[in-house]
Order: sequence, then structure tokens, then C-alpha cells
Amino acid sequence: MDLNTLFKGRFCCFLKDPLEEAETWGESVDKLLCSKSGQAAFRQFLKSEYSEENILFWLACEDYKKIKSLPEMISSANRIYSEFVECEAPRQINIDCGTRENITKNISQPSLTSFDAAQKLIYSLMARDCYPRFLKSDIYQDLLRRADAR
Repeated sequence: MDLNTLFKGRFCCFLKDPLEEAETWGESVDKLLCSKSGQAAFRQFLKSEYSEENILFWLACEDYKKIKSLPEMISSANRIYSEFVECEAPRQINIDCGTRENITKNISQPSLTSFDAAQKLIYSLMARDCYPRFLKSDIYQDLLRRADAR
């Protein structure tokens, strides 16, 4: 997917123009993840590397921590668990067996911190491994060139 397709018609959804924001994404993984357009570009990059589950899990955890009602928390925790955490999940994340076992043991009584350890592991993986490659990727470099051309 090219960048025109990636951001086509989406400028209205962002507070800032993605091309103007693109330079700040190189400052830190946090600046990238705090930006909706940064998330979209990073997700596209991760998809091209067959590791899109990392950002999808991280974003699901961010949304999960905002939940206010217990029924919604239970439902969302089970969805996250079945989609990302359990063995053979469709988008299984790469976490150590101890973290996976701890989540499995406690999934019947979830709390807002149920996925914190796994989310920190995935964040570290993205920051240490995926983010530096993203900065060198054609996706990001093309955005920077387009921003400079303005």
C-alpha cells in the first residue's frame, strides 16, 4: 500500500497533517505512538514485516486501561486474551511463557493491570527492534521526503 492510499481521506481524522508530524516521529517511539497518523504508518510498516500484532495488542491494551465498567472489562479482557495471548491465538504476541501463564491464571478475574507486563514487553520489543527499522523504512523515508517537498 502506498502512502497516498494509507492517508487518503484521513486528514480530517487527525489533529495535525501527518506530513507535518512525520519529522517528530523520529524523536522517540512515544511521539510516534502518541500520533494517530504515526500509529497508522507504523502499523503499515509492521504489517509489511508480518508483526502487526504488536501494535494491535499495544493499542488494545491502551483502550483496555480506559474501561470503566466490570462487564466491559471482562469482555474486553477475554477478547484480548483470545486474540493475542493464548497459545495459538490468531495474532499471538511473542511474550515469555511466565508472562503468558500469569495472564492465563488471572484471566477469570481481570483487572485494569491484567496485561501490563505483556504490554511492557511488547512496547520494549517495538522500541528496541521495530522502531529503528521503521525509521529506515521506505514508508517513513517517503513521508519525510514528501514533508520536505512541501
